[in-house]
Order: sequence, then C-alpha cells, then structure tokens
Amino acid sequence: MHHRFLFAGTAAAALLAGCQATKPAASTPTAAVETLGTTAVPASEFAYVYRKNNASDPGFGTKASVEEYLDLYTNFKLKVLAAEQRGLDTTQAFRQELAGYKQQLAQPYLTEKSVTDQLVREAYDRLSKEISASHLLVSVAPDAAPKDTLAAYEKALNLRRRVTEGGEDFNAVARENSDDPSARGASGNGGKLGYFTAMQMVYPFESAAYATAAGQVSQPVRTRFGYHLIKVDNVRPAQGEIKVAHLMIRTKPDMPAADSATAKKKVDELYARLRRGENWDKLVRQFSEDAGSAPNGGELPAFSTGRMIPSFEEAAFKLQQPGDIAPPVQTPYGWHIIKLTEKQPVPSFEAMEPTLKSKVSKDSRSELNRAAFLKRVRRENNFVEIPAVKEYVLAKADTSLVQGRFAYSAPAAATGKAGKNITDNSALFTIQGQPYLVKDFLTYAQQSQRPRAGAEPRFAMQQLYDQYVDQRLTEFEKANLENKYEDYRMLVKEYRDGILLFQLMDEKVWSKAIEDTVGLQQFFAANQANYQWGPRVQATVISAATPQLRNQAQQYMAVGRYQLKADLPAPVAFRTGSADLPASNQALDELAFRLEADETLTLNAVGRVKKGETPALARRRADRVVAYLRSKSIAADRLRATAEPRAGAAGQVRFELTTTSPAALEAMLNEKNPLAVQIQQRSFAKGESKAADQFMDKAPGVYQTELDGRYYTVVIDKQLPAGPKALNEARGQATSDYQNFLEKEWLEQLKAQNPVKINRSEVDKLITK
Repeated sequence: MHHRFLFAGTAAAALLAGCQATKPAASTPTAAVETLGTTAVPASEFAYVYRKNNASDPGFGTKASVEEYLDLYTNFKLKVLAAEQRGLDTTQAFRQELAGYKQQLAQPYLTEKSVTDQLVREAYDRLSKEISASHLLVSVAPDAAPKDTLAAYEKALNLRRRVTEGGEDFNAVARENSDDPSARGASGNGGKLGYFTAMQMVYPFESAAYATAAGQVSQPVRTRFGYHLIKVDNVRPAQGEIKVAHLMIRTKPDMPAADSATAKKKVDELYARLRRGENWDKLVRQFSEDAGSAPNGGELPAFSTGRMIPSFEEAAFKLQQPGDIAPPVQTPYGWHIIKLTEKQPVPSFEAMEPTLKSKVSKDSRSELNRAAFLKRVRRENNFVEIPAVKEYVLAKADTSLVQGRFAYSAPAAATGKAGKNITDNSALFTIQGQPYLVKDFLTYAQQSQRPRAGAEPRFAMQQLYDQYVDQRLTEFEKANLENKYEDYRMLVKEYRDGILLFQLMDEKVWSKAIEDTVGLQQFFAANQANYQWGPRVQATVISAATPQLRNQAQQYMAVGRYQLKADLPAPVAFRTGSADLPASNQALDELAFRLEADETLTLNAVGRVKKGETPALARRRADRVVAYLRSKSIAADRLRATAEPRAGAAGQVRFELTTTSPAALEAMLNEKNPLAVQIQQRSFAKGESKAADQFMDKAPGVYQTELDGRYYTVVIDKQLPAGPKALNEARGQATSDYQNFLEKEWLEQLKAQNPVKINRSEVDKLITK
C-alpha cells in the first residue's frame, strides 16, 4: 500500500501548491486517538492527516489502511515527542527556521484566489491578440498631491482634444509634448510602441489598450509613470512564439561609412552563399560575430511579439516554414541573416496557467488582488476607524514631514480610549476590538517618512496612514491564520514536527549509522548472510548507438591505449639555441603530479626548434624534460622523448598523452554526441546489465547483441564465483540496513519511555469499508 507520508518533509515548494484556504479551523476540542505516556494525540489531528495523505489510495477507509497508517503516525509522534522532551522546539535555530517556513506558507492565504483566477483567465484571453499602438505620456509621480495630479490629467485631456477634435497627427503631438524621452524631438519615435501583447505593459496601460478600438485614442489612463493617451493603430491575431537562428555581422551607428559598407558587403556575400546551398552551421561558426550563439548554429531562445528589436522581429515572423531564411536585416547591433527553426502557436490555457499565475503575482495587476484582500480582511476582522482621532493625526502634519525631517517622541502609556480629550494614547482605529494607538502610528510615520518635494503635508500623512492600516491588517490576518484556517494550522504543524523529526533522526539514526564505524562493522558481521554475491562475470560492456561506432570502440579497446585530444599540458618554452630548462618549473611540477595521480597515463615529450636551430637540439630539449620528470619519481616506461625534425613556430617541447582508461576512449568517441558510446569495465552480477546477463554463463570471449535500439559488445574476461561480500562492496546497503536497525531499536526505547495506548473507538470511526 502506498502512502504520501509527508511528516518528515520540510521542503516548502512541495507543499505550497493548492493550499488556498477553504475551510475554517475547528474550535471545539476532540477526543484522543491515542496517548503516548501522558501526552494525548487528538483524534481530529490523526483523522485530518490520514484523509489528506490517503484519500486517493484505493484502500482508503479499510481497516488495514487505517491500522497501517496509525502505526506509522504513532512512530512519527513518538519521535516528535522525544524532540520536545529534549527541548529542541525551544532553540533559537528552530524558531528561526519555522518562522521562515510560516512566512512562505502564509502567502497563499494572503491573496484572493477568485481575483487571481479572473486575472489569469483575462491575461490568457488577451494573449490571443497583439496590439500595435502609440502613446503620449504626461508624467506625474505616483504619490503626487491632488492638485498636481489634476493638472496632469487636464493637460492630457487637452492633448487628446487636439488629436481627436482638432485633427492633429497623434505622433506629431507626441514628439512635441510627450514626457517619454524616446518619443520627443525630430529623431524620436513619436510614441510608437510597435506590437505588444498581454503581460508586456503595466496592467492599467494594457487594459486601456485592449479596451480601445483600432484607430481610436483612449481617455487618459493613469499608471505609476503618469497619464497616458493611447492610440491603437492595429489589432491582429497573436503570432505565438518562434525559434530562430541568426548569423550576425556587427556594426555600430557611429562607425565610419567605409566600415559600414564593408559589413553590408560581407553579410550580402554570406546571404548569397546560403542561397546557393552552403551549410548554415558551418558559415555561422566561421563568420557570425555573436559569440554566444555561433557555436550552437546561431540558435536563439524562443520569443513572442514585443520581445525583440522590432526590425528583427518583423523579419523573423514573416518566415513561414522551418528552414526559410530572410534577407539581411539591420538592427542597432548590426546586420542579421535569420533562419526559422520552429513556429509554436499560443499554448492551451492548461499549459500556460502555472506560468501566468506566477507572472500575475509579480505583475502590476497583483495590486487588484491586494486591494480585494484588504477589503475582505477589513470586513472580516471588524476594522473600525475613529474619525475624530484620525483628524487629530492628520492635523499633526507639517512641512517637516514632506522634507523628511518629521520628529516624534511617544508619551508614556495611558488610556487608549478616544473621547473629548484626544491624546497620543488614544485609539486611532481597532481591529477585532484591539486598539491601535496614535503614538504607534506617529512613530511609524517618523520611521517611514521620506522627502516629497512639492507635496502637501496633510496628503503625505494620509498616505502614510493608509500604508500603516494596510500593514496592520495584514499582520493581524497573518497572526490569526492558524485560528482561522484548519488547512494552514495543520500545514504549519506538519512543518514544525518535520523540522524536529529531521534534527533528531539525523542524530539518532542517519549520521550515527555513518559515523559509528565499529557498530556498522559488527552489524555487518552479524548479518553477513544478507550480503552475498551471486554468480558474476568480470567483463567489458560496450554500448553504442550504431554498429559502426561499436566496431570502432572495439578496435580501440583491442589496442588498449588511447590518445587524449583535450586537456593537454601547455608546451614548455626554451630560450633560443638552448636546451636548459626554464628557471621556473611549475608547469612541469604540475605535470608530474598529474602523472603520479593517474597511473593510466603515459607521456611523449616532443621537442621542436625555431628556424635556424638544429634538429638535435629538439631531441636534447625533450630528453631534458623527461629527465626532470624521472627525477620526480615518474617511471621511465611511462615517459618517451621524440623530436620534430622540421622547424616549428617556437622553440619548445609539446606533450602527447595516452591512457588505458576507457573513460578517455568514451570521451573521444562522444565528442559530437555525448551518448554515442558507453563503456563499462568491471564485475557484473545478474540483473546489473541486460547485455551482460545474456552471457553470464558463457566462457571467456567476445559476444555481440542488440537491445532496445543499442548495439553491444560484451567481452567476458572470467567467471567469478558466488560468495560473501566485503563491507566496502556492500557499504551502501549495509548502512541503510543499519539505519533501519538503529531506528527500530530507538522506537522500542521510546515506546518503553512513553507507553502507547490506543483509543479503539476513535480509530474505528475512520474505518468505512
């Protein structure tokens, strides 16, 4: 029977999904399902956890299922009780870890799920369209005073009348009046934004654009940047995502005309060669000046409308079939030849929903969710504002507040009641009857103030008051989640107990089994019958993607030594006409260390000479290097000195390395495809290799087979008899078994310390089948 037994789990991400609050917490006491010593385990707690973790199990509600789960739960609670009796739940480290998890677990309960769902669906629906628009911005700060906000709004209205009633060109008006720097002046874009879709603009702007018909101008719409006028130029169906590759020749806007012409000529020639059928990947690797994409054939990540430079995007989306290549297109970065590799339509809602939820939570539209949440908690938590006291607070605002220099000293505590004599100890508002005092808010105002040039003091104080109320409501709601929602309370308890369990299990079982080497050896010896080899063979198994690769690997294996192609030592340079080693031999010392550490390696030192030097000098240089390595205790039969008779580019000794390690052969054959060839050289027991299993009873020799689309050569070296394993051969399994043994012993001790008494009548209530 399978259980999703999550008691020891403390990974927040695994449990957060789908934890939106739906069920108020129960407040009535319940009977105990069992007692552990003098500690009662509530029946409601066990029932909740059993249903949560077994509801989808076919055996749910049967006597066997309930009894098995109760046994597991009892062991779990005994361990947690032991941790509590040790005081592990009182340490600062425990409290900090639990507080961090509670912060994460609370987040789904501090939103409005219905609002989130509506916003996600709206975003998806909007993704089916793409809008081309222009805008004109009248900037105003998010926290501007009402008079400044009104002035900006009236300016935006006047500009709108010029284009809607006066017939002026929208883009011309934007060049003259927009506060968006990219729109202004003769070189500006006149506010043209190109095409965009949902989730690419701030939410109020996006909503206004989608609500405006093509050819029309929106009413002024407020964002954090100010007021926008939006002219929708065109609406078209969404083009989805595409993947393209490109070949780029870099240019700069300010480069000399001659260099610009050379770049254009170069890209035109490359385009002509591609049209004639030359290999795309080869030309990209040779000529593309985008170093990031050139090694991968110029491939770029998938993108949708509004994600790339408009000219690049336009050329890319015009391509129809994978493999189509667009003529060179220029961007501020240079000239591009674009090849289409894949077109992807807008995915289904089910496929996009998780991504959209994540984006909505971080997008400006999340402010709608926040507002709905605060509205609900005001109502549910009986928020009561006291107008006279609020007026008293707002009246304390002066110019020091907008200068960021407001100072406040709280008086001594006194009555919090508001009456005729309002003081700083009066209640400013209440949440579920709990008073929040004037002095606490004014202290907050002093700590949270910032300079607000041009703002009205009373307006600045009102904004701080609104922030303070929102924060206190959120804190109150968060502090009462465990009383309000059973799901949240049980989830926090699960995390709490899981942290305690992990700490004690590590001490009593997991780490102890690893560190107690004497105990492990004694356990292994006492249970040697459980750790036995069956029939085995000493063999080499070659697995290849094709018969040709298999044969190639087999030929190399027959030679038994393979030349390394990568990670070769750097050459050692010599002075002209000299065979004396350089003053610093650090490179040779590192080479000696490598040869000492890897006994499969052999080295050939190849002497080279500059023009004008004798071939004999090349050999003396190689001999000197070999002599130095021998002085570092490297065996002579692993070292060889040779010379290149013709002059090279420099007077130096270069190195060739060979190895007997199959891993090096694997790396060489897998240079283009990492899964082309796999080589295993070891003993194989029955069941460890399907290929080796076929020849387990065969005499030493070479055998071939084909399995699951792979081609195998199995070289049987010898048969190995059945017999006992050594501890080092079974350490993983033995350690796991020893951990189980230690846990069982520990549980017996815990049951002796805290005898378990089951309340059978409560257990039977869960048996429904």
